[in-house]
Amino acid sequence: MDAVYTIVVPDRDLLSRLCGTNDSNLNLIEKHLGVPVFTHGNELSVADTDSDVTRLFRHVLDRLIDEAAAGFDIGPDLIESMFYKSGERDHRSLVADGIVVPGGLRKVYPKTSNQLAMIQAMRRYDMVFCTGPAGSGKTFLAVAEALRLLLSHEKSFLVLTRPVVEAGESLGYLPGDLEQKINPYLRPLFDAMNSLLPTSKIKKLTETGVIEAAPLAYMRGRTLNNSVIILDEAQNTTCEQMKMFLTRMGEGSKVFVTGDITQIDLPSRIPSGLVHAVRILGSISDIGTVAFDSTDVVRNPLVKKIIQAYENE
Repeated sequence: MDAVYTIVVPDRDLLSRLCGTNDSNLNLIEKHLGVPVFTHGNELSVADTDSDVTRLFRHVLDRLIDEAAAGFDIGPDLIESMFYKSGERDHRSLVADGIVVPGGLRKVYPKTSNQLAMIQAMRRYDMVFCTGPAGSGKTFLAVAEALRLLLSHEKSFLVLTRPVVEAGESLGYLPGDLEQKINPYLRPLFDAMNSLLPTSKIKKLTETGVIEAAPLAYMRGRTLNNSVIILDEAQNTTCEQMKMFLTRMGEGSKVFVTGDITQIDLPSRIPSGLVHAVRILGSISDIGTVAFDSTDVVRNPLVKKIIQAYENE
């Protein structure tokens, strides 16, 4: 037998999940690697004929083990996504553009080619617009990359904001102090952070002002230097609010803008600032834009079907 490269999987249940029903996962990995993958006891091996193949095999198994530990299903969709490079299949180029948050609870990997494109855009550009349906991962990826930048000391502050659009109510009429008023609006951003960092770490960063959460209206008049700034639910900004927000960007900062242009809650006569900004700024070479669609939904298979049904109505 030719020389082989072997990885030992100590957990038999994990090995079974990696292989898939009737070895369906191994067969799919074989197809992309172009060499046989075989098992012996609790070992997975490939013929060691090419250093690129063995490196890729190691990377595939490392990621699958990480994803399994995070509770994700190990199936064809995940494996297929690992072999996409800028939308093209490339069995020599494993998508290694994951996000590693220092001190984080898990690694974050792109699960679709558009998720990969978003990660690459956030690394390349100082301002990125990302549009797409609920469940496509745009907010989660923005938060993950922002935490990476913050905790690797590339940026000094993280600012989270959303427009407050809710059935005609304003913050002044809601009970409680400012934190209690805005908590329901910013909860999804903190949910994302809680899945990436220990709660105690987030609390400390928030209490010391390193992480700041505020409604969009509170951005007026500020200049945010050496910060990473996330505007979520940006489809509910007016054109004036969007211009105000974008011009808060100071020296050494990055801005990530996310939103779903199919779920605009503004009155019909008021145009969305996100739609307007993507249209007039999309041609600027220093700004990145990424558009997700229903095929990028990774939340729950039923969510993808619901979104596709509405798109086809």
